[in-house]
This record gives sequence, structure tokens and C-alpha cells, in this order.
Amino acid sequence: LLAGRMRHKDSAGHEGVIEAGGVQWMTAGRGIVHSEMPEQEDGLLQGFQLWVNLPASEKMQKPAYQEFPADEIPVEHLNSEIEIRVIAGRTNRGTCGPVTNQYVDPLYLDISLPNDQLFEQTTDKEHNSFIFVIEGELSVGDRRQTLGTGQLGILNEGDELVVTAKGDTRFLLVA
Repeated sequence: LLAGRMRHKDSAGHEGVIEAGGVQWMTAGRGIVHSEMPEQEDGLLQGFQLWVNLPASEKMQKPAYQEFPADEIPVEHLNSEIEIRVIAGRTNRGTCGPVTNQYVDPLYLDISLPNDQLFEQTTDKEHNSFIFVIEGELSVGDRRQTLGTGQLGILNEGDELVVTAKGDTRFLLVA
């Protein structure tokens, strides 16, 4: 959640409220009924909801829920200017996110990159990967394709992402 407050409640008895910078991760498994309701009186509500498909052999797993407030999300700093909030997976320097998922091995990073800064991250070449620009503009890869605010880039098969910020930029890397 980038801004606001959101309450989650589900039929398995899980309930929680996340605030700006917090993360909730639910494994639906063999079925769960859930609701998400905004809790703030006024102001901005902004966030992302991603759905990760379970492998066919795991779809009947027991539902599970994880919730992490902002202060439990590790933040890695590179060159004292680049900030990486590590939600799931591991950065090149070894910082691990708190989300655990035994069914898939997700990488989920929230990256703030100052103007003209280069960022590189290894990815599993067997995974599908994308970047989403929350704000700013990125030059992506060897071909220097540009993505701007609100744009999603689906990455080609490979094992490394290389981007350069064109202005102060914040983006998600998901694999």
C-alpha cells in the first residue's frame, strides 16, 4: 500500500489493517472469501494488488495470510541514493524480503532511483518478469527503450535487468 489504510478480512479468520508502506500477502489455496475495505476518512488511497497463480499441483493448499507493517519491510540503500524496498525475494546484495511463499519463488522490489542512476538486478531466467513505473521515467536494457509513469514493461527472457533513471523515478520489479 503506497498511501491510505486498508482492512482485510477473510473466511479463514485472518484480519488486519495495513497502512502506507505495509504489505499483505494471501495464499487463496483451496478457497477463501475475503474483503478489502478502505479505512481512511479522506486523502489518497494508492497501492497495488498482484495475483500470482499457484502451480496446478498446489491449488488445493490451505489458505494462508501474511501481513507486514512498513517498518518490517527491509530497505537496502545503494550508493546512498538508491532505495530498494524488498517485499519478496533477494536482491543482488542479499537483502531478503519478509514474504515467504513455498509454491513460487517471487521477486518483488519497490525501487526509488534518482536521476541518471543505473540499477541492475539478477532475475531467474525461468520466471516471467515485468516492471511498472509508479512515477518518473526509465531507460530499459541495451535497446534503451523508455517507460514513463503508469507504464508496464514486460521483460524478455533473460537473467538481468538493467535500467537508468531519466529524472527521479520509482518503479516495481516483479518476477
